[in-house]
Amino acid sequence: MMVFSAPDQTKAPEQILKIENLSISFGEGKNEIQAVRGINIEIGRGETVALVGESGSGKTVTALAVTQLLPYPTAKHPSGSIKFNGKELMGTTEENLQKIRGDRIGMIFQEPMTSLNPLHTLEKQIGEVLLLHKGLNKANAQERILDLLQQVGLPNSKNLMQSFPHQLSGGQRQRAMIAMSLANDPDLLIADEPTTALDVTVQAQILALLKSLQISRQMSVLLITHDLSIVRKFANNVYVMTNGRIVEKGLTPLIFKNPQHSYTQHLLESE
Repeated sequence: MMVFSAPDQTKAPEQILKIENLSISFGEGKNEIQAVRGINIEIGRGETVALVGESGSGKTVTALAVTQLLPYPTAKHPSGSIKFNGKELMGTTEENLQKIRGDRIGMIFQEPMTSLNPLHTLEKQIGEVLLLHKGLNKANAQERILDLLQQVGLPNSKNLMQSFPHQLSGGQRQRAMIAMSLANDPDLLIADEPTTALDVTVQAQILALLKSLQISRQMSVLLITHDLSIVRKFANNVYVMTNGRIVEKGLTPLIFKNPQHSYTQHLLESE
């Protein structure tokens, strides 16, 4: 059983991500689909914020909008602002976004095989991230990769550096994905259903690992999930999303103790 101590809520942390009135649509005219409708989300430094909702509620689309990874120009933003460390990301240049993605903002996805290149070893894939953002030479990169693999609890890390993704178990691949996302000490980690594809025991291990790394690095986490048991143990604040709208938000203990919106009540009852 995971037990995490909640951080001090009496002092508001420094704001790292602020999403204001964000709307996202796909297509045009009669075929236009409004996926996200005027949402607001704030994340402070060192906080874990959970964005909760059922499949199709708009959670993942929101996460991808932060790093502008939606399929533009099919995707559009009728309104909104996304500020990271006080700087506007909406409308910024691709060059600026490339500096932020994988460096100041890391991402973990539900299925690591969609993010890990099956043709490259772990050393090559994590090394490319370090080369792109840190300019490390091969020797320094190898030392950093070994350290990262050890930090995420992969045994026999030196040999695993030469492994390909298909040679790893699901839990090992997820740990490797975490190592890659943390390679450059990001300020914000976006974790989109990071444990859904794993069995219960490995889920607990991965979540405990993420929490430990977050605390040691004072990193902020945006956790995208439908699993309320994870939210209860892991998140400081919760945003509940359905049909592209945020219908309730608040401190995690308060949301669980006294949910106000009927949809939140429905989620808790179904749990």
